[in-house]
Amino acid sequence: MNEQDNALIESNHGDEPLSNHSDNPHFSTILEKRLSRRQVLTGSLSAAVVGILGLPGLLADAQAKKHPSTTGLPVPAKPSFTLNPTLNFKAVPVTRSDTVTIPAGYKAQVIIPWGTPITGNYPAYAPDASNSGTDQEQQVGAHHDGMHYFPFEDNPNGHGLLVVNHEYVDPNILHTHGPTLVDGQRPADEVRKEIAAHGVSVVELEKEPANGDWKVVNGPYNRRITAGTSMEIRGPARGSDLVKTKYSPNGTEARGTINNCGHGYTPWGTYLTCEENWAGYFVNRTPRPREHSRYGVSTSNSRYRWDTAQGGADEYVRFDASTKESNATKDYRNEPNTQGWIVEIDPFDPSAKPIKRTAMGRFAHEGCWVAPPQPGKPVVFYSGDDAQNEYIYKFVTKARYHKDVRGDILDEGTLYVARFNEDGTGEWLPLDINNRYFHAMSLSKGIFFLDQADVLVNTRLAADVVGATKMDRPEWGAVHPQTYEVYMTLTNNSSRTESGIDAANPRAPNSYGHIIRWQEQGNQPWATKFKWDIFVLAGPEGDSQILPELGGPALTPDNIFASPDGLWIDQNGILWIQTDMSGSQQSSGPFGNNQMLAANPYTGEIKRFFVGAEDCEVTGVVSTPDGKNLFVNIQHPGDRSAPNSFTSNWPDHGNIFAHPGDPVVIANPSGARPRSATVVVTREDGGSVGM
Repeated sequence: MNEQDNALIESNHGDEPLSNHSDNPHFSTILEKRLSRRQVLTGSLSAAVVGILGLPGLLADAQAKKHPSTTGLPVPAKPSFTLNPTLNFKAVPVTRSDTVTIPAGYKAQVIIPWGTPITGNYPAYAPDASNSGTDQEQQVGAHHDGMHYFPFEDNPNGHGLLVVNHEYVDPNILHTHGPTLVDGQRPADEVRKEIAAHGVSVVELEKEPANGDWKVVNGPYNRRITAGTSMEIRGPARGSDLVKTKYSPNGTEARGTINNCGHGYTPWGTYLTCEENWAGYFVNRTPRPREHSRYGVSTSNSRYRWDTAQGGADEYVRFDASTKESNATKDYRNEPNTQGWIVEIDPFDPSAKPIKRTAMGRFAHEGCWVAPPQPGKPVVFYSGDDAQNEYIYKFVTKARYHKDVRGDILDEGTLYVARFNEDGTGEWLPLDINNRYFHAMSLSKGIFFLDQADVLVNTRLAADVVGATKMDRPEWGAVHPQTYEVYMTLTNNSSRTESGIDAANPRAPNSYGHIIRWQEQGNQPWATKFKWDIFVLAGPEGDSQILPELGGPALTPDNIFASPDGLWIDQNGILWIQTDMSGSQQSSGPFGNNQMLAANPYTGEIKRFFVGAEDCEVTGVVSTPDGKNLFVNIQHPGDRSAPNSFTSNWPDHGNIFAHPGDPVVIANPSGARPRSATVVVTREDGGSVGM
């Protein structure tokens, strides 16, 4: 009988261990001091928001500007944008039902669940999870996360490519009887299947005119990019000694993209997939260099023990980053250094090799969000490092934006890290070996870098050097398409103590999380200074607040939430907030299952719109250009399942969605195997979602 490996099963979630031991200031300390010194403002909440952010002054300018399409493709004009959207639906109550719950007047469809055949021989999904690794390489991956919709010009609101991240896998569900470990080794095909279930799916979708349902088009654009796909290394780290491996002795190629969480897209119509908690996939049983230890590469066992796959194939051995040979070109000591990047994918060219854009830094990328591009100006991307006490970054291209610009613009530029000050101001600190400030700080702390490739491979260490502010797990960001304000979720931080709180991270421990926002100096995304405040402190009714600096209200039963994660501002100005609460927080707290809320950034109004299935995370949100088809991902339903004993049966039990007041759906442990999937939400009257 095969031995079940409990350690393997327990490590599936893959959150990084705390690895930032620098003495840099905590955001919570800064925020506490800021809030204690705030002036009490009078007047309506909306007036207060205007006073802080100056929105009316920006409105005239925003309406006068015409920015290039953010998809890079010709699409119809978007609906008239408003800075004060109306949330025209009744809030959904908290629920723990094993289904998706949406407001009355809405309906939902499930598309591309894990295992959907999309390419090759189109192998059918096996409900008992008996599909092979080869099958999985031709099927939609597991644990859907960030995604973007790229429309076709012929019918942009009914025909497009949906590009979806697959963050990680749950071996208890992925395999018929769960993961196995035999004499200290993993079966090779189990490992192959897990590697194939990671990565990205590119899926062509079309809306059927007769009934409005979306279907997969079995066409040439469909593609699987996995943790084993060959990729090119570009930017300053290309050819560096730090990325040379047995697979690529000249340091120009890498294999695979791992733990793809949030995403981004470019103005020229490509997709950015972001490598988050990749460090746990590796093991180094020899002394670790700083580019391993600062990111938490294990010294005992890798997360899924892919390095132990039976047969010892090179594609699996590479996950053992121990020093075994005389130099780096003969082993895989540098393999972890080929992960942790932003990867650019051209969804419209299935033959194009994905490119790791190393100028944008190496860390646990939650996502990558572009500011609206302006002709003749640099292009700016924001990103968060999703681990406790890590940092917020932005990348500013050296070249300027124009209509013919393409991905090579990402290979040169300046990576900055944020410092938040107590007085509500902040500054962007350059991580550039040729910058005098960076050089002086490096010398003062006795930490040295050989070249810019060294700085970027060791981005976290470089950020430690310049004194960035430690944050409460920076997650998703969103850039307002007209005001350019940036919002970012800080999901939680159980490790923060009272002595470590600061103005921007005001609670210790921070169990519920919050959302911060800032505006760049002169409303210019490439500026090096900014102003910031808190949009909302998440939590229950007794420990939460909207716009706390302005004395805003606490959350109510219509909008209490915790652990904010996904974030997006849609065509109508609605800020969509998604949550990733832990299983215990869902089961024992007042919040119910993970959810998605709609917010008005102008007034601070927040209403719960969507509640997910049992044990799932609600993540990833995007719509068609007309705002009438909202795509939302349900990740890891039933993630507390044991092999063949499931805590969710969604969506294959058939109870895809419900309205408030419908009977609660209870999971059957011996019922259907849960599957991550994408939900398409539409209004029954055909109108814009959320309005």
